[in-house]
Amino acid sequence: MTEILPDRRDAPTTAALTPPHRPDGDIHGLVNAVVYRAGRRLADIPVEEAGSWAKRPDHVVWIGLYEPDHALLATVQRQFALHPLAIEDAEKAHQQPKLEQYGDTLFVVARTAQMVDGRVAFGETHLFVGHGYVVSVRHGASRSYADIRRRCEASPDMLIQGEDYILYAVLDFIVDNYAPVLEAITEEVERIEDRVLENSLGTEAIERLYTLRRDLLRLRNAAGPLVDVCQRLEHSKLTAIDPNLQPLFRDVTDHIKRTQSEIDTLREVLAFAFEAGLMVGQMQQTVITRRLAAWAAILAVPTAVAGIYGMNFKHMPELEWEWGYYVVVAAILTACGGLFWWFRRVGWL
Repeated sequence: MTEILPDRRDAPTTAALTPPHRPDGDIHGLVNAVVYRAGRRLADIPVEEAGSWAKRPDHVVWIGLYEPDHALLATVQRQFALHPLAIEDAEKAHQQPKLEQYGDTLFVVARTAQMVDGRVAFGETHLFVGHGYVVSVRHGASRSYADIRRRCEASPDMLIQGEDYILYAVLDFIVDNYAPVLEAITEEVERIEDRVLENSLGTEAIERLYTLRRDLLRLRNAAGPLVDVCQRLEHSKLTAIDPNLQPLFRDVTDHIKRTQSEIDTLREVLAFAFEAGLMVGQMQQTVITRRLAAWAAILAVPTAVAGIYGMNFKHMPELEWEWGYYVVVAAILTACGGLFWWFRRVGWL
């Protein structure tokens, strides 16, 4: 892409015209600091000069931070005159999704999610949006926003719309990344369902079901408040949002609502799988109990007969009978055989 350089008479310093391209990590927490003009990437810039670039007509500064230290946040705060309370929230990174306005600056908090070692890991993104600048601060589990930047840079006709379009692109990216998490959980739930139909669930599978339900609840709590955030961006008279771009946030709202619906469906499926697993286990226990009861009833016959003839009474007529042993054994076998046939017939054996 051809670089468009500003007129020299507009440049604050010579160094700012062609700043060196910094590899990530030169400044702790700084991922990127780029200035755009008319929708096209101009150059990387030092954070210390971001404020002066943002004040230029048709220029937009996009600064990306990942778990920045206090010094870097303080530098960004001075460049754009950000509110101290918003900076404090961005540094602590334990906030619920929300939208707040400090003067002409919007402060947006969104929760991110991705699968890490079979568990849903959550992070946060804090966005400062004002005239001519966007500052994204990421914490915890979150995919890099390099893909968003490349996609925006590949569409200068959209990026020319400035900081409002960048805000939409970031929120849309966050919501879209809920989908791989739900897909991974769906695949695992389907495998568990197959196991439920084949056999009862073990302790490990039941614990996994509980963990997935808890993760889904946390994911719903992370995604749900974004509906209110996007609806406010779409309908309210916020000075920092171009009215022509407000309908873009309706699309993000629809995505979040679909995500909520999928989460609710998965939680119901998990509840059904959990209940089905318990029912299958109870059914198997019932079958085992019936078999034990049937064999106990069969064995009770010879036990009862042996108990009778094992008594130490002197006068028992059957003891002197020549065919008594054979008759008793035949009677025991007949009774046991009859009980065995009946229990097989009713499905207990």
